[in-house]
Amino acid sequence: MLKSLDPAMLKWLGLALAIIVADHVTKFWVSSTLDYQEAIPVLPFFSLVLVHNTGAAFSFLADAGGWQRWFFIAVGVVATVIIVRLLKRHAHEPRLAFALALVLGGALGNVIDRAVLGYVVDFLYFHYRGFAWPAFNVADSAITVGAVLLIWDSLRGRPAAQQP
Repeated sequence: MLKSLDPAMLKWLGLALAIIVADHVTKFWVSSTLDYQEAIPVLPFFSLVLVHNTGAAFSFLADAGGWQRWFFIAVGVVATVIIVRLLKRHAHEPRLAFALALVLGGALGNVIDRAVLGYVVDFLYFHYRGFAWPAFNVADSAITVGAVLLIWDSLRGRPAAQQP
């Protein structure tokens, strides 16, 4: 089956897989190194902290009673199908395909956590004086960078030859 895939598509799926692996290697390391909610200061504005997020971004719906786990898994699966179809259609458009691969890898990284653990492992914690950004992970970073690149790509437009 993989041999029948376009080499460009394989490259983007490989990038998504690399993000999933990096995400889970770092989550495993943090989970095996820190106790739950333990924080290790790294820089004056950055710490590693082990937290479990049962919600979505910024712990949205974290206290919803458990149904949100299955909802977010379903959203991740639907997003995966849509992104893979978009990747197949746009595999030869590097800017767009790169952004889609980042979102795909990040989404699947977090879906795997939700399906296996029931929560997402977060550990990157930025803070300064009274301000703190909610903890996040490699998958969240990939999703965010991918989403920004998708917005940038849509604002830049495509050359006339690539317009549908």
